[in-house]
Amino acid sequence: MLRVFGSQYQNCDGLSRRNFLELGAPLLGLGLADVLALRAAGANTKQPNEKPRGGKSLIVFWTHGGMSQQDTYDMKPDAPAEYRGMYQAIDTTVPGIVLGERFAQQAKVMKHISLVRSVHHENGIHAPSAHWMQTGHFGPTLARNAAKFPSFGSVIARTNGAHGEHMPPYVTIPKSEAFGYQGAVYLGKAYNPFEVNADPNAKNFKVANLAPPSGLTLKSVESRRRLLKKFDTLRRDIDSSGLIEGLDTFKAQALEMVSGERVREAFNLSAEPDKLRDRYGRHQYGQSALLARRLVEAGSSCVTINTGYWDHHNDIEKGLETHLPPLDVAMAALIEDLDQRGMLDDVVVYCAGEFGRTPLMNGHAGRDHWSNCFTTMLAGGGLKGGQIVGASEKFGGGVRERQVMPLDLLATIYQAMGISLDTYYIDSTGRPTNIVSPGQPIHELL
Repeated sequence: MLRVFGSQYQNCDGLSRRNFLELGAPLLGLGLADVLALRAAGANTKQPNEKPRGGKSLIVFWTHGGMSQQDTYDMKPDAPAEYRGMYQAIDTTVPGIVLGERFAQQAKVMKHISLVRSVHHENGIHAPSAHWMQTGHFGPTLARNAAKFPSFGSVIARTNGAHGEHMPPYVTIPKSEAFGYQGAVYLGKAYNPFEVNADPNAKNFKVANLAPPSGLTLKSVESRRRLLKKFDTLRRDIDSSGLIEGLDTFKAQALEMVSGERVREAFNLSAEPDKLRDRYGRHQYGQSALLARRLVEAGSSCVTINTGYWDHHNDIEKGLETHLPPLDVAMAALIEDLDQRGMLDDVVVYCAGEFGRTPLMNGHAGRDHWSNCFTTMLAGGGLKGGQIVGASEKFGGGVRERQVMPLDLLATIYQAMGISLDTYYIDSTGRPTNIVSPGQPIHELL
């Protein structure tokens, strides 16, 4: 038996793959150790139709539970009160486009923002709808709710990778959404998101996975690197799977994330001026948006900000007053900041949930689930700003013109990011599956 730092490993035929993966990083506190290992092992699994990787990124504001389009992006100021709701419509900097009054900051940067007001799918249940909007495909049911297709974040991570050395390509802040549909499924666990698992607005915010645990110094990390290198030399001649060779890459990345500066600095919000942090807002949404900007600037390809729960069946005004003002400040500040840094054309900003809310207020002063017609927001990435695509009916019940499906939204995002729409991957049944077919990009935005 060989004991390394308190863990037992059997050599020769007794060496388990699980234990050997654990050798690389558990004492470093790296939750993404297995991800790095799998990515190294899968480095040669590129599909023959894949194109060269692009350089654009995506930042997502995911409104889990469904934002009310009637109170935000698709106001009906002339409708009866039970449809219109409690907010007034306000003008934006683009003539003819109005938003809800709680989106006053976004109204100022409307020239960069486009709204798709005719999004439609055919399910009003949270889990299947979340899967549909995050993968482009209807899949799970209440009886069988396991994910069947990879999320758009995982497709981006698999296809484009990270743009900066050692950066995680796909990150969720503060963590992935509850239904589990922001993962990679058949693309492989290596392309699951790296979860921050902390509130960026917390006073002592830090990402635990990037800090050595108490008692482990960077000097000891270097000593461990040398020990692992010697161990690999001993094992390589009897390894027939190629796993050990792949783990060299994985261990180098894992150790770099702990001992190097690039990744840790990207997560270091304290490096930002107080004035800028105030501009984003001293709340979870604001600091998450600022962190997302830092991550894509450092090389991450997709960052999803999960913005809490928007399922307002009762007293929707109380719920929206909690969400809308901080979200508005965060989104507008991000768009302005990206623009001022010359980054906006390289970063797509996207806001969506699994569906919208009913046009008619219910008897509990709330709005229920509504997938017939709702709105998503897009900005940056070279997409046209100041545009309205599609329209809802007079009181918002259904699509009046230009129906857009979830796969159309994803096709638009992928094309803006330079991802070939001909890209396919082998699914869990062994069949080649196109990433967007039959979806088509929204040509009005391109």
